[in-house]
Amino acid sequence: MPELRKERLDRGVKVRAESIYAISSMKEIMFLIGPGLVLVILLLILPVSLPSFWQRIMALTGVYVLLSIGFGFLASYVGLVSLGGALFVGMGGYISGLLNSVGVPMFLSIPVATIAGALICTLVLLPVLPLRGVYFAIVSFVYPLFAARLIAALGIFGGTDGIAGLDVMPNVYVLLYVMVAVVIVVMFGMSRLVNYEDLGLVLRGVKDNEQAIKASGLNLTWYKAQAVFIAAAMGCFGGAYLTHLYGWVGMSLFATDFSILPLAATVVGGTGTIYGPVIGAMLLVPISEALRPFGTLRIVFYAVILVFFVVFFSEGILDYLKRKYEQFEHWVRV
Repeated sequence: MPELRKERLDRGVKVRAESIYAISSMKEIMFLIGPGLVLVILLLILPVSLPSFWQRIMALTGVYVLLSIGFGFLASYVGLVSLGGALFVGMGGYISGLLNSVGVPMFLSIPVATIAGALICTLVLLPVLPLRGVYFAIVSFVYPLFAARLIAALGIFGGTDGIAGLDVMPNVYVLLYVMVAVVIVVMFGMSRLVNYEDLGLVLRGVKDNEQAIKASGLNLTWYKAQAVFIAAAMGCFGGAYLTHLYGWVGMSLFATDFSILPLAATVVGGTGTIYGPVIGAMLLVPISEALRPFGTLRIVFYAVILVFFVVFFSEGILDYLKRKYEQFEHWVRV
């Protein structure tokens, strides 16, 4: 009878570094791609398996997932704590709504609003890019508040009533699978960017040591602007998507929820990864919507969750699950 012993699943797969692997069997391939594959399959199945109410919640969750990825990207890889998610959503939503109201088709106004909105947001934030930490967070948080008050005071873009009668998606499945496709592309694209592309390596250097980047002859502001543009594009797409989810655009797109919930999702899911904020958003948004009948008591829920994870579970859900997954043992022959 052969002698058996327990061995961790990742033994023999990881070699020298997290990004270098030695693969010799289908089992080891599935060990590497399994978690991502499960997430993709889950995203593809959910739209056809959820009741109609929760299908709408899933669409909203997708917007928060994009905002959370953008927040986590800026905070974890660039060192910019941006609370300007509401600015990105509002800018994308209003540009798409205004274009659609003058006859531009929805499937053209959304990509135009994504790029143009990201460019405008980047230009608006350009003067404050030298700031870091709480200073950048405060300024980025003020911008959407200023935009909402400006629209209300001047009565522009429909004022407090907004712009109604806009195009909506043909059906709920087109609505959901457009978001699912964008979320999948963004997740894997951003993971590739931060781990393997030269831009990702430079941005990590921006976070860790700005002086070293300057000494290397690289334009620090230019690289920060690129990072802000990428994060803003995700948020602007989310805003344009919401505009054509409801067929209406208004000041609610500048709501502080779009700035605060991505922060909570990143803390809950885990910082330092692209997928941590995704998991946090996918957990928090449905729970938040389920608690909507309790009104402003939802804020208490956010506060309790944040305190718990910051004090008692600082590694986040993803890092915990990843550690347990890699520590799982199975029997092998000696």
